[in-house]
Amino acid sequence: MKPLTTLFKKSIILLLLLPFTALAQSPVIKGVVTDIKRHEVMPFVTVSFAGTSVGMSTNTRGEYSLVNNGNYKQIKVAFIGYKTIVKDIEPGKDQVININLVEDNHTLNEVVVRSNKKKKYTNKNNPAVELIRQVIAHKKQNQLESYDYAQYKQYERMIFSLSNLSDKFKNKRIFKNYQFMFKEQDSTAIGGKTLLPMYLEEKLSDNYYRKAPYAKKQVIEANKQVKYDANFVDNEGLKTYFNRMYQDINIYDNNVSLLSNQLLSPIADHSPDYYKFFITDTLKDQQPNLIELSFTPRNTNGLLFEGRMYVTMDGNFAVQNAELTVNKNINLNFVRQMQATLSYEKNNDGKYHLSQSDLKIEFGINKNKGGGVFGERLVTINNFEINKPHSKEIYDGPAQVFASNSDAKSDLYWMQSRPDSLDADAARIYKNVDSLQTIPSFKKTIDIATLVLAGYKNYGKFEVGPANTFYSFNPVEGFRPRIGGRTTPELSKRYYFETYGAYGTRDDKFKYFFSSTYSLNNKSIYSFPQNYVRASFQHDTKIPGQELQFVQESNFLLSFKRGDNDVWLYNDILRLDYVHEFSNHLSYALGFKKWGQTPAGSLQFRNLLPNGVINDVDRINTTELSAQIRWAPHEKFYQGKIYRTPIPDRYPVFTLNYQQGVKGLLGGDYNYQNVTANITKRFYLSQLGFTDVSTEGSYLFGKVPFPLLDIHHANQTYAFQLYSYNLMNFQEFVSDHYASIAIDHNFNGFLFNRVPLLKKLKLREIIDFKSLWGGVRSENNPANDNSLLRFPGSNGTSGGTHALSAKPYMEGSVGVGNIFKLLRVDLVKRFTYLENPGAPEWGVRAMVKFDF
Repeated sequence: MKPLTTLFKKSIILLLLLPFTALAQSPVIKGVVTDIKRHEVMPFVTVSFAGTSVGMSTNTRGEYSLVNNGNYKQIKVAFIGYKTIVKDIEPGKDQVININLVEDNHTLNEVVVRSNKKKKYTNKNNPAVELIRQVIAHKKQNQLESYDYAQYKQYERMIFSLSNLSDKFKNKRIFKNYQFMFKEQDSTAIGGKTLLPMYLEEKLSDNYYRKAPYAKKQVIEANKQVKYDANFVDNEGLKTYFNRMYQDINIYDNNVSLLSNQLLSPIADHSPDYYKFFITDTLKDQQPNLIELSFTPRNTNGLLFEGRMYVTMDGNFAVQNAELTVNKNINLNFVRQMQATLSYEKNNDGKYHLSQSDLKIEFGINKNKGGGVFGERLVTINNFEINKPHSKEIYDGPAQVFASNSDAKSDLYWMQSRPDSLDADAARIYKNVDSLQTIPSFKKTIDIATLVLAGYKNYGKFEVGPANTFYSFNPVEGFRPRIGGRTTPELSKRYYFETYGAYGTRDDKFKYFFSSTYSLNNKSIYSFPQNYVRASFQHDTKIPGQELQFVQESNFLLSFKRGDNDVWLYNDILRLDYVHEFSNHLSYALGFKKWGQTPAGSLQFRNLLPNGVINDVDRINTTELSAQIRWAPHEKFYQGKIYRTPIPDRYPVFTLNYQQGVKGLLGGDYNYQNVTANITKRFYLSQLGFTDVSTEGSYLFGKVPFPLLDIHHANQTYAFQLYSYNLMNFQEFVSDHYASIAIDHNFNGFLFNRVPLLKKLKLREIIDFKSLWGGVRSENNPANDNSLLRFPGSNGTSGGTHALSAKPYMEGSVGVGNIFKLLRVDLVKRFTYLENPGAPEWGVRAMVKFDF
């Protein structure tokens, strides 16, 4: 019996081990999938046994591994935009099969149903649409914001290169000494065969999130950037511009910010109204099961993506991987190719978080040929942890802070801290750019480019400019030559001096300006955050009520104006200013201003003496103290050589100004107080475009002559100005209290993209409306007090000055933008006060605007 018992036991053990033995002996098919032309590994490629749903997606290294339990004889490899490949395999044998995929140039279209009649795409009873609705319904639970706390480490790398360069361009004589800069790659890769890397930026950061009270903070532990000579290139401005173009991509947001535009996400709340969806594959041989969901725009001109995503079938309906591209017909300027690859990793709780985002875009003036610019932003997230709260101090403060010495980390630190290694070409960029700047011909080229683009010619410690003010003309001064300049950081990082001199051939008068600025934080006075004191004196002309909006007063193009243009002032302005910005974008400014105004041209200052005789007043003198508080949360701006230009965004900007005129102080003639509040904001309306809104209100307390009232911003140039009244004449309206609103809505081609004859032109429709309510109180109306200066009448060449009545001033326009990708033209109509002398009812205005 004992041998029988032993045999029975052995049989039971053998039966129990049979499944594991079979599994251990099952052959494994594995390999790497690459692009045959670019020689790059390809993640998220579907590899399955032919004729089955058993398969998987390649990982981020392009690797796959399949267990052949079913005696299968073929594997199928499929990826959107590439030709499907079927490979024979040998059953019962371990094999390594590497796959090279070839691009398929046809555009993704709707799935074709083989039948006698072509099936029309519809959302009704469409399983793909039902699936995307489930993804939409589960968006909230699949985002970072579903956790009470989260933290992770993040690495960012951004590279920009001149792209698609021809051999003829590369071998030009001017590049004789620059051959070490060029990078060769496969000719079919994004950017073409030859690249010229010009910029590299890296960041390593710790990131913290707290749901309540809400806080999201990034602590940048290390940052490294290619830096050019600060006398020629504004490195911070370059950095800001590139980061504005390449923002984070969150597919769960309704809209994805890209290139200063917003593209509708394929899982936006109403995405089925704008996208077509197709189930193109199912992957059941992994946990969780995945469904491959492909999508394409209903209107290929719209600001929409196309591509595919993998959705988990575990009840979460989360996105595990996604590839986003854009259609070649999209109404985006200068974009040749765009590809964004998103990867997600599973958390301990079974949900997913973004682990890697790789965004590649190539730009070009001509979308089909010629040189361009290629940029890539890679973001890698690791050490993701949830629901581990930290002390309050960790979450407090600005949304982004830099650790001490973050820009002084060693090469060894970067080698040890990067989650992946830099390839040899990228690693050389830092050194190559440093070497490039030692070449005399490069310095000369940059010097010329700085003069053309920034308007300044650098002479080391001093630069002359801006060039567009060297010559201008107007009815009062006649021909006006001007020369000026300013010091550079090469002289001092704390002291800045600026000056100019001008002369009018008609009025035979010299004008001049001088300012001295001291930086209190040892930074450039144009850098954020500003902290400086400035003293300046100006003796020059000015048009009352002209708002220049970042344009120099003596700009040559301002010489051309419509209508009469001889209402001018000679100003003598002594100013003392203190400006202090904080890292949270709250700032305040304190000022002292001694101002003398003398009429010029046809403008006259006149009042009536007690005996009724007209009296000419030569000059008005005021002494004024001022204070301003400004809050611009999350504000970003383009740093220029001349000024900082704020970048419009969805965050509002609040400004509060107070001015106090003091009679008897240093010759001031009037007591008054003026309070002005302004709010500006951009509203993004998804596929309907965006709206810029500015509201302002002001009240002046005290009795003052009309030059000290609010002279409303008029525009008599042929350029369209967003925050001036384009059909109002200079000094036409004054108020001591007013409220205004300006609305400018850009449809971004939403309507024109649906018109067959217009959609190819990529035009964009715009509407604009401005309204102004206000008036002059009785105490400031010269009709009630002879001692006040008379409002200028319309007897001379001017149309006169008026107070607003019960009705508002209103004007509106309809415009067409993106003409030749640069020009906006508006047809403007004035609706009220048409009875005023010289008031135009209609006008055509143009505006040059570079935008994607």
